[in-house]
Amino acid sequence: MSEPTPSLPGIARRMACFVYEGLLLFGVAVVTALVFSPLVGQRNAMDYRVGLMAVEALGFASYFVFFWTRSGQTLAMKTWHIKVERLDGSPLTFAQALARHLLSYAWWLLPVMSTLQLRQHGLGMAAVLCVGTLGVLAYALLAKVLPGQQFLHDVVCGTRLVTQLPVKR
Repeated sequence: MSEPTPSLPGIARRMACFVYEGLLLFGVAVVTALVFSPLVGQRNAMDYRVGLMAVEALGFASYFVFFWTRSGQTLAMKTWHIKVERLDGSPLTFAQALARHLLSYAWWLLPVMSTLQLRQHGLGMAAVLCVGTLGVLAYALLAKVLPGQQFLHDVVCGTRLVTQLPVKR
């Protein structure tokens, strides 16, 4: 008998997980900065800022790759009962997890680039924020038409998000 098809988490639940993940990443960023700053003797926020950004990016990548290759779930994903896995249901490889992390930057990279262009043309901050928000929502809604209703970075990486309910004891 074949395995039942796993249920897909809805867009609303995935977006709630996305927001919660952002809150948790704030903590990762603070801890990373608290370690980095004394090591390099940073006394001013502008000192070593490129190095700090590089270390923060490495910290974020490490966070996601670690959890996705181990259990397929970060803390936010566990909370919202979402798991990332390969299309055959197996755990992500290191290369897949890293590629998924890097490609997921499309969530904010495209809207940020659009808003920067609008800002250069003199549009107010309210218009810029609206375009940025619409860009993120458009990326999320794109999942409605992609194979398996997955996000673009999941389709490219050969991964999928599935519902992972807690095991009853």
